[in-house]
Amino acid sequence: MTVGQTISIPPCVLHEDEHLIVVNKPAGWNTHAPSPYAGEGIYDWLKHREPRWSNLAIIHRLDKETSGVLVFGKSPLANRSLTEQFAGREVRKKYLLLTDSEPRQRELTAKSKIIRAGERYASGVHGEEAETRFEVRTQKSQVRNLKTSCCEVFAEPLTGRTHQIRVHAADNGFPILGDTLYGGTAFPRVCLHAAKIVFKHPASGEEVKFAAPVDFAADGRLALRNAIIDPSETDSFRITHGASDGWPGWFVEQLGEFLLSQSESALTEAQREHPTSRPSPLAPRLYHKTLSRHVRRTTTAETSPQLVTGDAAPERFVIQENGVKFEMSFSEGYSVGLFLDQRENRRRLLTNHIAANFDLASIAQSTKPRAEILNTFAYTCGFSVCASLAGARTTSLDLSKKYLEWGKRNFALNGLDPAQHDFIYGDTFDWMRRLSKKGRAFDAIILDPPTFSQSKESGIFRAEKDYGKLVTAALPLLKPNGVLFASTNAAYLLPEKFLDQIAEAVRSARRKILQQHYVPQPPDFPISRDEPAYLKTVWLRVG
Repeated sequence: MTVGQTISIPPCVLHEDEHLIVVNKPAGWNTHAPSPYAGEGIYDWLKHREPRWSNLAIIHRLDKETSGVLVFGKSPLANRSLTEQFAGREVRKKYLLLTDSEPRQRELTAKSKIIRAGERYASGVHGEEAETRFEVRTQKSQVRNLKTSCCEVFAEPLTGRTHQIRVHAADNGFPILGDTLYGGTAFPRVCLHAAKIVFKHPASGEEVKFAAPVDFAADGRLALRNAIIDPSETDSFRITHGASDGWPGWFVEQLGEFLLSQSESALTEAQREHPTSRPSPLAPRLYHKTLSRHVRRTTTAETSPQLVTGDAAPERFVIQENGVKFEMSFSEGYSVGLFLDQRENRRRLLTNHIAANFDLASIAQSTKPRAEILNTFAYTCGFSVCASLAGARTTSLDLSKKYLEWGKRNFALNGLDPAQHDFIYGDTFDWMRRLSKKGRAFDAIILDPPTFSQSKESGIFRAEKDYGKLVTAALPLLKPNGVLFASTNAAYLLPEKFLDQIAEAVRSARRKILQQHYVPQPPDFPISRDEPAYLKTVWLRVG
């Protein structure tokens, strides 16, 4: 297998050299994952994205609600040097905050001991010493792009306690706009931004400065997407993800020149008026799809997205994701051609890099010039296209001839000859048995089944209770040290149960898991208490 395709550096990266990565973290994204099965933080997302970032280290953190400049170490020298500089208070950080209260002093220094108090932090007689300098930048007035009158205040934390600036601002009578946890007026985001950081470069010892501007009035949802999506390579992603983006039950995606809205009912007036659903020069036409739990009982026309505004889309149109082209259609029923929540997993196949110290390229240990990959439940063969572009020979297996033909068109769109790859029509379980009897073996197997399926050969499959059976059926086809990709969007299947089913199947087959990397859905499908994770994926190297 070849090294794989190259993907551009994410827009959030401000600077990279041998020792450092400096990023502009958007508000609403954790520095690191808060728990094993939660959404990736920006650190996790970067660390597992590029082989050269595999040793990325957290040197300091920003709150989830805070945006701005964040530095990660790439080398032992950087980690040691920056840790010493932070501990010695040699690093200078400047934050910008908005408040709709008038600070009593133009300049002040706040000192207190800070201790955790439930979800909050508070000043008290116990805790860790914290010190913050404040300077009013502008008196209370109309701030650019904001309808409310605010003061702009610079904050310089001399210590690095959690929520330090937020606590000290509230203690001194000017809580941060949007910081309702500490008494601030409600606003779409917490208006606190890490504007600048200054320190000595670990290698040269010279002073370096990194800064990032902020527009507190900007749509935070788009800011997150703009941080991770390079528009020159990707024109399709999720814009609004239900309750996580403040709209329970409503989901909006950009698909090239089109917007696709999805909910269980017709678009409301408020949704029509929302900026994310308004046609723009980039996406001038809006469609809406009514989500239904009874898709099998409806016609193709009834389940297809319906035009809301603008000219109708052609029968087939093309979008781009990580530089790869895919055919889409709004006239083929419930599914339009590609599931955007699998973008990161397609990228992993495209680059042959799964995670830190876990390369897909290393499966090519045989004498064959090309790795063999089996893609089950292939749908329109998105995974197969990416694996093929990275140098693999693929076998795509699906119960629908229509979707396999669609997949062949996706191959051709990307300059790939479908005749050099296999496309098998039929039941996945039946064909895995047949391939095993023929002695076929694959370097990697992709398992991404629907939550429910039914066939004459294998009967009913429900992901929640049958995923282990699917793994058991696949393992005889997987070469020793091969890679198994297992994924499901069964919302009620807990990650622990999902992984247990897979592990038990591997044990029962008397094989061993050598490497494992679990990933949830990508950042433009943000996970929250009100919008829990539904997509679960694990990559395994199996001995």
